[in-house]
Amino acid sequence: MKLQARQLLSAAFLFTLSFTSFSQTREQGPWWPHPIWGAGDQAGGSNWITPEKVLQAMTMVKTGKVYELGQPYENEMSIPDNRSYNLLIPSFPTYGPEGRNGQVFNDEYIAGSLGQVGTQFDGPGHVGQQVKMADGTTTEVFYNGYSTAEMKNPFGLQKLGVENVKPIVTRGVLVDIAGLKGVPTLAEGYEVSLADVRAALKKQGIPEASVAPGDALFFNFGWSKHWASGYAMKGKRPYVGREVVEWIITKKPCMVGSDGIMDGDELIAHSELTMKNGIFNLEWMTFEGLQADKAYEFLFVFTPIRFKGATGSPGRPIAIR
Repeated sequence: MKLQARQLLSAAFLFTLSFTSFSQTREQGPWWPHPIWGAGDQAGGSNWITPEKVLQAMTMVKTGKVYELGQPYENEMSIPDNRSYNLLIPSFPTYGPEGRNGQVFNDEYIAGSLGQVGTQFDGPGHVGQQVKMADGTTTEVFYNGYSTAEMKNPFGLQKLGVENVKPIVTRGVLVDIAGLKGVPTLAEGYEVSLADVRAALKKQGIPEASVAPGDALFFNFGWSKHWASGYAMKGKRPYVGREVVEWIITKKPCMVGSDGIMDGDELIAHSELTMKNGIFNLEWMTFEGLQADKAYEFLFVFTPIRFKGATGSPGRPIAIR
């Protein structure tokens, strides 16, 4: 997210959420401990992925067709903020020849903000908020009440690292907002309403009541069409409004995702979903294949790479229909 957006987060929410109460302690605060998984939990929404949930999700597969939902990682891809991504082949071949047959080998060197570029998974340690505690101190607090003092380390998060997130194998539901509106992409700054979400589900033949705890909910803005040009990172992207965020929370998904970042200037998707409820966010996806086939329900598979102490993860999300 952009620096300006982060500044807006501090301005808009520091007063409304942090200073309305001075009674919060490490044990009890405005969004901690988690009401379902309790104090100490670091796995968030991935806790919903039980063997029973996986077996239910497997029934989504009817044809075996696989859809790529992630963008390729490449040196030329759009990069937000001051993040970076570089892949180099240091020499060609990297080493060899070796052995009787003169075998040669290639290696690559990858450096950059690997958890927060391209199709990126925001882990539980990605987003926090400044909070004034009962003892008068101010600190940053993240999912389930974990604070800066518990997490900070120059070599990776001591708590809430992405390695705590369990593999996600579940039912995926695509809410095609661009398709509902009959446009290739939503307009800049378009706020997706709850009426939009319900209308899209109805058009797709998916009962709203069928959205169950542990599902993965995805929102198609049509924004992936801008990915190759770099325009995706510019201007005001479409986003989901507060009413939609509140609706998502009631549905208890393990994660959400979009072909953008889901947030407007207030960043409520990050704060209300991930920080407060442990509902993870997979950003900068692509749904063009699913949209073309009208494949709105599917088996969804995503396994964050277990970079110990990382704030997020790259990955290769897939849908199987």
